[in-house]
Amino acid sequence: MFENKIIHFIGIGGISMSGIAEIMHSKGNTITGSDASLSKNVQALIKKGIKVVIGEDTTLVKNADIVVYTNAISSDNKELMEAKVLNKELYDRAQFLGLLTKTYENVICISGTHGKSTTTGMISTIFLNAKKNPTIQIGAILPKINANYYVGDTEYFIMEACEYKNSFLSFYPTSEIILNIDNDHLDYFKNIDNIKNSFTKFMHLLNNNNYLVLNKDDENTMSLDIPKNIKLLTYGINNDANIKAVNITYDTFGHPSFDVYYNNEFYLKIDLNILGYHNIYNALASIAMSIFYDIDKEIIRSSLKEYSGVERRFELLGKYRDNILVYDDYAHHPTEIETTLNSAKNIKCHQNWAIFQSHTFSRTKDHLQEFADILKKFDNIIIAPIYPAREVNTYNVKENDLVDLIKPSNPNICYISSFDNIVSFLKDNLRDNDLVVTIGAGPINEVDLKLLSST
Repeated sequence: MFENKIIHFIGIGGISMSGIAEIMHSKGNTITGSDASLSKNVQALIKKGIKVVIGEDTTLVKNADIVVYTNAISSDNKELMEAKVLNKELYDRAQFLGLLTKTYENVICISGTHGKSTTTGMISTIFLNAKKNPTIQIGAILPKINANYYVGDTEYFIMEACEYKNSFLSFYPTSEIILNIDNDHLDYFKNIDNIKNSFTKFMHLLNNNNYLVLNKDDENTMSLDIPKNIKLLTYGINNDANIKAVNITYDTFGHPSFDVYYNNEFYLKIDLNILGYHNIYNALASIAMSIFYDIDKEIIRSSLKEYSGVERRFELLGKYRDNILVYDDYAHHPTEIETTLNSAKNIKCHQNWAIFQSHTFSRTKDHLQEFADILKKFDNIIIAPIYPAREVNTYNVKENDLVDLIKPSNPNICYISSFDNIVSFLKDNLRDNDLVVTIGAGPINEVDLKLLSST
C-alpha cells in the first residue's frame, strides 16, 4: 500500500503531517509538500530532500498520485480545490494515517485529553530499549530519536491518537490507552457527553482479545461503555486498580519515585527523571501497556528512569543571568496549566513568572474563567496575544478579558502585545533566582529563545 507513489502533503509542516511525510518518504515514495511558513519542521523536511513550497503551488498537485491535507487549511486553498477538480486520490490527515496503520501488526494508540505525547514518548523509549524496533508517530520531538517519528519495522506502530474532529476513529488500533477525558475542543464537540461518546466509539474499534488500558482514577473514562471482549488493565493511585502507585516521594528537584503494585503484589520501584504528579499516571499507563507485551520489568524501570521528556512539555531551555531558570510548556487547557503550576511550585525559586498565550479564540472563550482561576496562582502573569491557529475572532474575546478577571486576586498581571516587548519587560523586572515558564501551544516559546539569546 502506498508504494512508489508521488504523494503531496498540503500543510506538511504540522507536527503530525511532517512525521507522516517522513515515514512515507522512508518507504520509497516521492514526497512533496506545501506550508504557510518556513518552520523548523519544514526545514528538516527540505534537508531530507523533500520538496516543500511556501505558499500554494497547484503544479505539485497535478503531478501527484495522492494528495493529503490537514484540516487546519481552509476550504478555499487552491491546492485542495485543484485536487478535487482533478479527482485526485484525496485524504485528510487522519484518513491517510488510518490507512497507514492497517499495514502494521500491532497498532498501539495513546489517547486522552492530556498527556498523549509524554506517554507516547515513554512507551516508545521502553519499546526501543526492548529492541522491538517500533515505528513511532508522536506529536512532539522525542530526544531519544531527535524527531517526531521513527521508522522501524511493521510489527509495532506506536502513535498518538487525537480525538479532535473524531480523528482517531479513522485508525485501526489493536491496543489502546485512554489517559483521561476532559472538556476540550468544544468548538467541535460542544459538550462533555459528545466527547465521551467519541471515546466510547474509539474503544469499540478494538477486536476480540485486543488490549485496553484505562485510568481508573478518571471518572469520565470509567463511565464509558467498556467493551466486554477485550483484555483490560486499569491503573491509578486513589483506587483499587490493576497497576497502582504507592509510597510516592519526591527528590529535591521534584522528581517522583514510587512503588508499583500489579494486582496487589509489589512489581517494581520507579524513579522518574521528569517533574509532576501527573507524570506518575503517564508512567503507570506505560507500564500497563508494557506488561501486555511481556517487556522485562528491568527494561521498563531503566527506560522510565532514562526518559527525560519530550520537547515543550515543561522543558528546561536554559538559564538567564546564570540563576533564572527558563522553561517552556505546551499546556493549553486549564487542567494542563494546573499541572504546569504544580511543577513550577515544586522548584525552589524566588518568584515564578507565567507567560501565557491562549490557543484559539474559541478555547479562550470556552475556558476563560477556568484559565483565570489557575493563572492567578502564579506569582506574576504576563498575557501574550491569543494565537488564532485556524480561527478568526468571531467570539468577541480579547486578552484583557483575562487580565480583568485575574487582577482583583493578583495585581501582578499585565497584557503585553508583542513578544519583543515581553522580553524587554522580563529583562527589566526579573530578579535573581526567579523562574520563567512560557505556556501555550502556539509559538510562545520564542519568548524564551529571545530572552536566553540576549544573555
